[in-house]
Amino acid sequence: MHVVATAGHVDHGKSTLVHALTGIDPDRWSEEKERGLTIDLGFAWTTLPSGRGVAFVDVPGHVRFIRNMLAGVGAVDACLFVVSATEGWKPQSEEHLRILELLGVGHGVIALTKIGLVDVELAELAELEVLERTAGTFLQDAPVVGVDAPSGQGLDDIVAALDDLTAAAPTAVDLDRPRLWIDRVFAAVGSGTVVTGTLTGGSVDTGDELRVLPLDRAVRVRAIQSHQQATGRIGPGHRTALNLAGVAHPELTRGDVVVRDGQWHRADTVDAELCVLASLEHQVTRRGAYTIHIGSGEWPVSVQVLGRSAIAPGSRGSIRVRLPRALPLVPGDRYVLRETGRVETVGGGEILDVDPVLPGAAAAPDRSIERVVRERGWVHVDELERLTGQRTGPVLGPWVVDPAALVRATEALRHAIEGAGDLGLALSALDDRQRLVLDSLDEMEVIGDRVRRAAAPDPLVDHPVVKRLAGDLFAPPPLDDVPTDVLHALARRGHVVQLDGIWFARLAVDRAGEIVAGLLADRPGGVTVAEVRMALGTTRKYVLPLLNRLDATGVTRRRDEMRIGGPRLPAIDRRVTPEG
Repeated sequence: MHVVATAGHVDHGKSTLVHALTGIDPDRWSEEKERGLTIDLGFAWTTLPSGRGVAFVDVPGHVRFIRNMLAGVGAVDACLFVVSATEGWKPQSEEHLRILELLGVGHGVIALTKIGLVDVELAELAELEVLERTAGTFLQDAPVVGVDAPSGQGLDDIVAALDDLTAAAPTAVDLDRPRLWIDRVFAAVGSGTVVTGTLTGGSVDTGDELRVLPLDRAVRVRAIQSHQQATGRIGPGHRTALNLAGVAHPELTRGDVVVRDGQWHRADTVDAELCVLASLEHQVTRRGAYTIHIGSGEWPVSVQVLGRSAIAPGSRGSIRVRLPRALPLVPGDRYVLRETGRVETVGGGEILDVDPVLPGAAAAPDRSIERVVRERGWVHVDELERLTGQRTGPVLGPWVVDPAALVRATEALRHAIEGAGDLGLALSALDDRQRLVLDSLDEMEVIGDRVRRAAAPDPLVDHPVVKRLAGDLFAPPPLDDVPTDVLHALARRGHVVQLDGIWFARLAVDRAGEIVAGLLADRPGGVTVAEVRMALGTTRKYVLPLLNRLDATGVTRRRDEMRIGGPRLPAIDRRVTPEG
């Protein structure tokens, strides 16, 4: 399915041609039928001889309804450009052509209508004028087909040209990021709220939970229709109607957007390329009352020219646009800028950055992922996809990191660790990013809850407290005079251990295990507390905490009042004595 917009001056026969091609009258309102003038968007569809489907968005041609025209061409693949042979090229022909170019439409068919009302010579002159006016535009190689809709003359040729057009035009890509700019809202009897638009970016299924922006309301898809046919699933590139639960139709309006929650950055400030129309008679500056047209909506905005004070007619520049409401935008979205004071189209182009972080004076926007990462340093992969519309592999953990930012983070962490001295830096002082950087530093080692350079000696090995406890392994002296933080630092390094409130040298636990292993070699049935106390040359006050530690670590196991060998009982060394 391809979506094709009509374009052209008022009363050049756009709606009549669409009706003739599809059998559907795109003029929906009684006022349109009475006046013979398209006021709002109309919709029709047909199947071409090739089997490909084509949906038409019929737009108004009158200058007073240009805003409605813009609402209909934001998501089209191609255009059916209509010029009357009786009147030739007119002001709205030119404006519509420029708008389609600004929106990035790249394919089209030109219909030279009302051909039956002119002679051959006038028809040839009208065609020559069209070729001259479209030279250098995306329509310069488009076929020009003469047609007279009421009589049917040339309709087969138009259909053949449309078949060729749909074969050449790109088809919509499913990126699993659906977005529907709403162009109609109404209440269906017995169903509730219905919205229509051209679906892009991804598919939608009946039952999907979606979100309407900028209202920021969760909705559920009750039912889906495309061309008045019910379906359980609709893919990108189709005109569709969604029946939504969770929102009343008066709460929605043209220009609102239906998206999947969490997939889109909601932008209220964007940087964009601005291509100023060559026909404009003045420069573009920040002065002026501007409206921006994106998707199916229009919003009043303020504009700041980046890098200079003005952009001349026929040239390009960058602007910063501030929107009154946050919208789900992505780089590459096309827009049109109009000035309401002069009632004219200024220019347009594509969105480059949906979340600019640099001040306007320093900004140099483009669509590169590298720039987005460079300006931020670290970007989560999910956020980067929202900011750029593209999925990128992470560099560290879930982060995409600018190379210069990674170098800075690595050097800063090295400096912090080395500045912490021989004790090292507490791991609790590191955030998630620093911990990821730490994993890449081979020269650092983690001991307990601190990190230090691996080559650094342990300054606590020969600490005076360790020597005091080692002086009497199994009857250690009290340490009431030693600060608690010193004892905890020694314990974290594994030099001392606190058992039932008593501080022992770590060596005491190891030696006690070896001595008990020697006793059990001679007494495999088990040893008593008294026997261990005598072997260690100490009292019950000290032997009980030591035995409890040996039980807890699997060196021994308690059986009634005896201790037997556990799964971690060390090998026997007959040379080991209580004195070491």
